[in-house]
Amino acid sequence: MSQRKRPIVGIPADVKELGGHLFNVVGTKYIDAIVNVAECTPILLPAVGSRQDIANILSLIDGLFLTGAASNVAPERYGQSLLNPDMLLDKSRDATNFPLIDAVLNAGKPLFGVCRGFQELNVAMGGTLHQAVHEQENMMDHRGKSGSVDIQYGPAHQVKLTKNGLLQQLFAYADEITVNSVHGQGIAKLGHNLTIEATSPDGLVEAIAVSNVKNFALAVQWHPEWKATDNNQSIALFNAFGKACKQ
Repeated sequence: MSQRKRPIVGIPADVKELGGHLFNVVGTKYIDAIVNVAECTPILLPAVGSRQDIANILSLIDGLFLTGAASNVAPERYGQSLLNPDMLLDKSRDATNFPLIDAVLNAGKPLFGVCRGFQELNVAMGGTLHQAVHEQENMMDHRGKSGSVDIQYGPAHQVKLTKNGLLQQLFAYADEITVNSVHGQGIAKLGHNLTIEATSPDGLVEAIAVSNVKNFALAVQWHPEWKATDNNQSIALFNAFGKACKQ
């Protein structure tokens, strides 16, 4: 049997209604970052909840990439009631991703999360979320600016990197970097066995790493997949994830 040339990265899908029908979808920008920067082969994992065959998935994938999404983690997952009935949820994604996160971490496989995926990792590890960061006292409005997608995903604010943390090592020991910001929710209570890798000027956690695993297990609140080939920090992140998947 020939050896695989590229690692396989599983990307869980969102469920969206299009023309009255439900579809499993993954944003092209996430796929492009895995193919072009991480240099891995993506496979899309449908949001089928308890019907997924986790053992079979683990045998197929070398790493897991948790994407951002328009939807939010259901507050019941972290012991809260829904404060805004208009909040977009995706309970099929929740039911799929939470057991998958546990399985991947227990198997020692690499995991990389962005935005919603960052929040999923925190909740999976027992943490909680602010359902609306901009409504919290002394917190910035981290939602995207109105306008074109280039404006929405443009540079938004600095994040301070934890001294000698994984991110600081990946980013040539910079003290701060500039990131985009397109999220309404954020970490309220940090999950168990997570370390803070970066914070925004208002103190909101912007990056986390799982501290009790040997492999790459990192998540960021911003969107490094956006024009990833044009950003040195994005390249460093996806390169590191790809290298971990290759190993």
